[in-house]
Amino acid sequence: MFADTRPADLGPAGSPQALARLDEFRIDHARERLTLLRQLRDQSAAVSVSAPDGTSFSTRVWAVDEQRGTLSLEADERSPALARVLALDEATAVAYLQNIKLQFDLGGFVLVHGHGASAVQAPLPREVWRFQRRGSYRVRTSEAALPMARFRHPSLPEMALALRLLDVSLGGCALWLPGDLPPLQPGTEIGLAHIELDAHTHFSASLSLQHVSCVGTASDRGDRASPGLRMGCAWTLARGNAEPLLQRWLDQAQRSQRRYGS
Repeated sequence: MFADTRPADLGPAGSPQALARLDEFRIDHARERLTLLRQLRDQSAAVSVSAPDGTSFSTRVWAVDEQRGTLSLEADERSPALARVLALDEATAVAYLQNIKLQFDLGGFVLVHGHGASAVQAPLPREVWRFQRRGSYRVRTSEAALPMARFRHPSLPEMALALRLLDVSLGGCALWLPGDLPPLQPGTEIGLAHIELDAHTHFSASLSLQHVSCVGTASDRGDRASPGLRMGCAWTLARGNAEPLLQRWLDQAQRSQRRYGS
């Protein structure tokens, strides 16, 4: 999932195929990239810098120099993590501006000193990716699409369930459990589920049941008329293309709802 500081998975080594699927999240204009980087500087936003081996350190943007084409980050020379990242000379930075997650690659690091402080300097990123922050936007699903979650009942493995998804966010979902099925209790680890949001958006995720509430009858949402429970679940998305698939689906749903005022 889009954890607070973990870079989003852009595919194997940023493959052209993976990047093509993410075109709508790329900030194309250099001026817009500069504006966002300066906002990170002006707001003293925390920036997490992670190397491919998982080593990471937290910093802030110190300076954005358009003329020299450089980005400077605050640095603690005593940090072993900083030394490791500098040695690898390859990292991904993640930062937030309100509900927007920014991600960009950095390299060509130079450690510079001046006025009693140190900074890590790198060329300005040529690409910046913008994602919706985890859990910040929730989409009520369309009845026509019949989005489903398919998994085995945790207490009755022989029972295969196909439950309607009521709403979806980057952090999880809400499922409708018909009243004629064995109930589940908050705290239950549901395990791996296959999620089908529409004909083109399928992925796997591990579900953890967070809360359960009574929702009257399912006919309130156009399903068959019987008592049911609303189950709020957090999920951990499977590695691979699950993150960009879900992100793209949410962004498209958000644009559609804005367009039609829903």
